[in-house]
Amino acid sequence: MRLQEAMPMFQALEILTVLVVAVAMALALAHALELPGKMRLSKEQYLAVQPIYYPGFTFGGVTEPLGLIMILALIVLTPPFSGTYWLTAGAFVALLAMHAIYWMVTHPVNNFWLKENQLEGARKHFFAFRSDGDGDTPDWTVLRDRWERSHVFRAVFGLISLILLVAAVAV
Repeated sequence: MRLQEAMPMFQALEILTVLVVAVAMALALAHALELPGKMRLSKEQYLAVQPIYYPGFTFGGVTEPLGLIMILALIVLTPPFSGTYWLTAGAFVALLAMHAIYWMVTHPVNNFWLKENQLEGARKHFFAFRSDGDGDTPDWTVLRDRWERSHVFRAVFGLISLILLVAAVAV
């Protein structure tokens, strides 16, 4: 396929990648924007509110690994070591950091919040992946703070990824 024929497909990939990364960032940003209000909740209120995120945010979470795959495809298809290449690579690293924070910080706390819930289907398998540590149950405020702050950091890395990706597409 000649370059002129491949260009519309490459541009479609760029647009779809921006959209997927925007959704991934928006989910983390939504959590981050809730932080001030949720920090005012009592333990009972907080624990009652926390399970409402599932399954919606779990379903939307597919955008992070999908975004990583799509950005990687853009990196492979972009001329090496060009300005666009480095912007796209930076977007990949930022989205990877966002995703890593989820697995290292957020996911283990999700498992704690959901341990009393009866999950089914894909959600059951997704949350079966546990990182419970030594089994000690920390104070609920420690878990709340860890969960809430992890989403602030995730939103920051998601926003950085989106900005770098949009800049790469605009160049």
